[in-house]
Amino acid sequence: MTGIDWLAAIGVLLVIEGVLPFAAPTVWRDGFRRMLELSDGQLRFIGAASMLGGVFLLMLLN
Repeated sequence: MTGIDWLAAIGVLLVIEGVLPFAAPTVWRDGFRRMLELSDGQLRFIGAASMLGGVFLLMLLN
């Protein structure tokens, strides 16, 4: 991957991350508030599952 590819990937990530706060800020805020109530272990599990899902998707695309 070149530097341009990395910048494009980060740009797409930012667009996807910004859709929910833009389209439904109340839903996003409520979801964020619920995430704050999770324990560290639960957040780590969600983070690990996200990373594994992303790696799996990248492997499928490659």
